[in-house]
Amino acid sequence: MRTNDPTMIAFATALLEGEDIDCFQMDVHMSVLEGSIGILPRRLMVRDSDYFRASTVLKDNDLPVEQ
Repeated sequence: MRTNDPTMIAFATALLEGEDIDCFQMDVHMSVLEGSIGILPRRLMVRDSDYFRASTVLKDNDLPVEQ
């Protein structure tokens, strides 16, 4: 998942952790480079083996999923 909305990342992380799916937030510290204006998206990554379950959880909660 990729988004500029930090609340969406937090919600998706909570959903995935609730299903025992490990996830990793990438680009969290990019705000240092962009000046905290929120133009660079953050990414939420999961293992390949967890992708199907993770995408189902996110889609069921109307969150965007990218591959």
